[in-house]
Amino acid sequence: METKEQLLARLKEIEEWEDDQKGLFFWEKIGRIPFKILDKLTPAFIQKKIGVLLDELGSFIQGGGKYLTQKNGMLKKVQQLVPDKTIETIGDLKTVPLNVMNIVSGDLKTNRGNVATVQGATTGFGGVFTLAVDIPVILGLSLKTLQEIAVIYGYDPDEKEERIFIVKCLQFASADVVGKEAILNELSGYYGRSAKPADMLSKLQGWREVVYTYRDHFGLKKLLQMVPVAGMLFGAYTNRSMIKDIAEAGIMLYQKRRILERLETESPFVIENEKGTHI
Repeated sequence: METKEQLLARLKEIEEWEDDQKGLFFWEKIGRIPFKILDKLTPAFIQKKIGVLLDELGSFIQGGGKYLTQKNGMLKKVQQLVPDKTIETIGDLKTVPLNVMNIVSGDLKTNRGNVATVQGATTGFGGVFTLAVDIPVILGLSLKTLQEIAVIYGYDPDEKEERIFIVKCLQFASADVVGKEAILNELSGYYGRSAKPADMLSKLQGWREVVYTYRDHFGLKKLLQMVPVAGMLFGAYTNRSMIKDIAEAGIMLYQKRRILERLETESPFVIENEKGTHI
């Protein structure tokens, strides 16, 4: 296990990453223009897809729906790196060294990025028409990736509170600067002994907001995918980039939870660091 100094050093790196995520570039603001055009060109088709996303995301939060992932694969991957430990349940992962968790999650990030590359090229072939199909497909891959990251860091996506956290990770990766800061403040409820994760459900403010934010995130990145055939190249690149961004957010935010829980277990008191995070 890591020393307290090592955990604090890693925590500082994560908080610096969080600060970097709060930057907003001009192109991110105009990135939603393509979807405004899409809505005008094919409003009924797009709105139907959005309705499907809302239903599926709601089903995921409530019971996992069709997206609930298998955990055994992640348990086996971790077991291979710590043969001296017995890894049979998610609970067994809580004492696995952080560097092992990071290695497995890093490999997962690369693997899912490769899958997204192929998927983006496939749906990019048809341009604007298959772009609408691409959105629910990439959502499913995103949810699966975040669930697997949760398992790696010792958290069970079978629990509703974890699925809410996963949706917030998804929303964080897609949010603008104001949204990212607000989400980080909400996620602080998962840190420390006073955490009340169940309260997060009331802060989602409806799944529609999450889905529209997620959809709009494609914006400028997907603009060139609207061109038939040429969209294959842009679709492959943007989907790969998007899944890697989502995986990175999940890795950082789940890693932070695990670090803070270990620090809290080590100390008999709950203290606050200079940024106000409960430790």
